[in-house]
Amino acid sequence: MEEKLKKLYKECLDELKLININLNENDIGKIDIAIAKRKAKRYGCCKQEQPDKSTSYRKGKRTYYSRYQKHHIEISSWVMELNDEIIKNTIIHEIIHCLPYCNNHGKKFKEYSYLINQKLGYNISRLGNKQEDYEKSNLEYIQEKISYKYIIICKGCGEKYYRQRINKKFLRKYRCGNCKGKLRILN
Repeated sequence: MEEKLKKLYKECLDELKLININLNENDIGKIDIAIAKRKAKRYGCCKQEQPDKSTSYRKGKRTYYSRYQKHHIEISSWVMELNDEIIKNTIIHEIIHCLPYCNNHGKKFKEYSYLINQKLGYNISRLGNKQEDYEKSNLEYIQEKISYKYIIICKGCGEKYYRQRINKKFLRKYRCGNCKGKLRILN
């Protein structure tokens, strides 16, 4: 499976070069790719290390960086069962996160994903559809039964939200997505 991942990663890099997106180590840092060790719902993730301090900016109390020297891309093992186009779509999504100013799903990320979708015919988006991808790969999709531990209700409009876990500051930190009302926990 690792060999397949490395082969598809190289194909992705070659395709990106065709549309003048060069991933030189001098410009974006070192990228390594592997299959995720733990079971995850997500398709993949990109973790950055060694921020370039000259590209820092502050937002509130936090400091953010636009460039990093090391990038670790992990692809979930269940994604490797899908067809190659879906795997490559996931790899390119994570590669975009390695580009400067793209370590989130903001404006620059959207610009690159739009360009790649137009020029190379991919379908890069913020989220994937697991059931759809299994069907495209001619595999049976078995939906996991999720048990929610918490039910959160909006005091304003009565909207219900379900969560498996919440942090201590949840009620102070979040508001209703519909009416911006205060929330309360049922369970």
